[in-house]
Amino acid sequence: MPELALCTKTLDPVHVDHSHDFHQLILTTGGATELAIEGQGDRVTAARGCLIPSAHRHDYRGDGRHRTLVLDVPLASVSLLRAGDELSRLFERPRFFGVPPRLQRLAASLSEQLEQCPALHSEVAALLLRAIHLHLADTALAPDAGFPLARRRGDRLDLERIDAWVDRHLAEEIRVEQLATLCAMSVGHFHGRFRERLGMTPQAYVQDRRLRHARTLVGHSELSLGHVASLVGFRDQGSFSRAYRRRFAISPSADRARARDGGA
Repeated sequence: MPELALCTKTLDPVHVDHSHDFHQLILTTGGATELAIEGQGDRVTAARGCLIPSAHRHDYRGDGRHRTLVLDVPLASVSLLRAGDELSRLFERPRFFGVPPRLQRLAASLSEQLEQCPALHSEVAALLLRAIHLHLADTALAPDAGFPLARRRGDRLDLERIDAWVDRHLAEEIRVEQLATLCAMSVGHFHGRFRERLGMTPQAYVQDRRLRHARTLVGHSELSLGHVASLVGFRDQGSFSRAYRRRFAISPSADRARARDGGA
């Protein structure tokens, strides 16, 4: 069997910047690693893996806690593998890709087997590489399954996805942690990127979206104002009315009356 080097590592919380003459596959069973290739990057998490072609400069910083699967693929070994031509295309360009639950379970299981039987690292590596290849072939690298690397760190705020999720949960408490998870970011990193891009905090953004939905209901429905308040996540009508007035400089009842009068 061609020699592949697979190991588990705990990546320290220090900055590393290098390149190497072999391909690399990185998965993790937990935590997150900030990783960039040629200045463009994302976060490697249990739900997100990374393929790094040889000679591509990359830098990363681990969290010092969680185990990471690192597979080194020598260039000479790829052509010797089963379906080598297809596998070589995995590394035609740098990419991050989604790791579904079934592959997360496989990675965790293989990580345990590797630690119990390190002599089988090459066999385990070939199985893992084949599983990743089949997964990416099935998903055809659709944008939702594996975002192209060209999306830079500052562009990873998927506002369409955030908006859709917020709209489905308007009546509930919405925490920043939940929104950060949608973008595979830590809370602190997400909060900073959000303010940098939109000029407001995530909490303020959610509040504004609640109120804009509320205004549509106020002007185009017969729902009581108390019901509208509950539908968009306010505990009571009083707090809803105060927030509404601050946002639109008019009370909800006055806004409704104006809408019924034709906006006069």
